[in-house]
Amino acid sequence: MAAHNDVEEPAAAADAEKRALSWAHTARFLTTASRLDQLPVTELPEIAFVGRSNAGKSTAINTLTQHKRLAFASKTPGRTQHINLFELGPKTGPDALFADLPGYGYAAVERGAKERWQRVMADYLEVRRSLSGVVLMVDVRHGFTELDERLLDFIEPRVATGAVRLLVLLTKADKPSRRDAATALAAAQTALARVATDAADVGVTLFSALNRTGVGDAACLLYDWAHG
Repeated sequence: MAAHNDVEEPAAAADAEKRALSWAHTARFLTTASRLDQLPVTELPEIAFVGRSNAGKSTAINTLTQHKRLAFASKTPGRTQHINLFELGPKTGPDALFADLPGYGYAAVERGAKERWQRVMADYLEVRRSLSGVVLMVDVRHGFTELDERLLDFIEPRVATGAVRLLVLLTKADKPSRRDAATALAAAQTALARVATDAADVGVTLFSALNRTGVGDAACLLYDWAHG
């Protein structure tokens, strides 16, 4: 009987991953907004993707959705200053939204624009009613920066109440050695302890668009967030 279960469990996991990736592949552009009041009011669960301008956010979104250019990666990081929304699920009855937020922290962006977008993003993370999950991209080689820590501060109250879930993707996991990647993962888990009031609401995983590390796991988690 145990041997039968050993076969069933990997098969079930493979089916779940296939279902989640098929769902993610339905992502399609909905609208773009430069202010919160331009975003549509919706009852659909909304999952926001955030991160530093060079953390691989656009690449991660495109890898998860299996679209080459769903999320636009500007040649000049930090220049994109809009919130882009994407629908997922059946076209006649979408069941979730992805929100691609502007990258932050790029030095070449004019200071006034930086400050305006930091305020817009902070407001979005603090008050957007339909926000149900945040995916934070962090370069595995650098770990949490001061700006990443500030972003965690913005969402900590909503994560603490269970209103918003958090997943940290340690991107570019193919770059460091396995030992260094494991060390970075452990450090991230320690850093997240302050917001992890419920282990089910906060997760962290290594992620690589190049060798697909963590892609299936992330897709399954986001599917569960949208359909739980």
